[in-house]
Amino acid sequence: DGNELPFPQRVGQSLHELIGSVVETNGTKFKPGDRVLCVPYDHFGLFERFVIGEDRAILVDDRVPEEQALMAQPLGTVLCALKKVDTVLDRDVVVIGQGPMGQLFNAAVNNMGARQVIGIDLLESRLEVSSKMGATSVICNANSDPISAVADLTDGKMADIVIEVVGHQNQALNLCIDLCRYQGKILYFGVPPKTINDVRWYDLFLKNLTVHTSVYPEFDRDFPLAMRWVGEKRIDVSPLITHRFPLAEIQTAFETFRDKKDGAVKVLVDFPSSKR
Repeated sequence: DGNELPFPQRVGQSLHELIGSVVETNGTKFKPGDRVLCVPYDHFGLFERFVIGEDRAILVDDRVPEEQALMAQPLGTVLCALKKVDTVLDRDVVVIGQGPMGQLFNAAVNNMGARQVIGIDLLESRLEVSSKMGATSVICNANSDPISAVADLTDGKMADIVIEVVGHQNQALNLCIDLCRYQGKILYFGVPPKTINDVRWYDLFLKNLTVHTSVYPEFDRDFPLAMRWVGEKRIDVSPLITHRFPLAEIQTAFETFRDKKDGAVKVLVDFPSSKR
């Protein structure tokens, strides 16, 4: 779709978020030995050691296992996005896409007081996790009509908020338009292709919908808040973590997630030096 990175990629790509130890610092935010959650520049995280600005890391909350603390990174992006819609309290919310990010949206909007959290996905295996992560209803749109199903669940009013968590070439913006009530809101979280063809923008216009997008969460607000949520166990992220592999099996890890094998949701990779 024009957005794909060239292959083979440069050494160090692609690892998006990780937990590691500070070896040395000339800053004041951390000290050597601190365990931190870090997001490397441009996903260059596949190194034993690398240099990063202290503004790209936060302290790990030691009240939970580190694999759960790691979920504060994707959760932080979710919290950043949800600030765009003001409130989900007493709202009927549809989450299209029940991968790791969709599951975190389930948990967050449930925790924030949504009346209904309706998870939609093509894979039954992912929907089996959804109820553990806060969905009140699930719809498999591989074998059910999601429009009529959401109409049944909302007495014909449709959803107050529809969250798109698919993105890329399989984006579901037209489905969002169908599932949203008049004057409702669409939160487009999935990373889009550079252009989206055949979007029924006139239908969106006639329904008087508001579309929000979200990117670039903040290390001084969103990620620390997410770490608090995980540490204080406001939500349980453990059902997301379905697989973990040693570094020697990283190819298997990537393929397991890519092919959604064995009900894979979140797949972790342990580096040899990961143990304290």
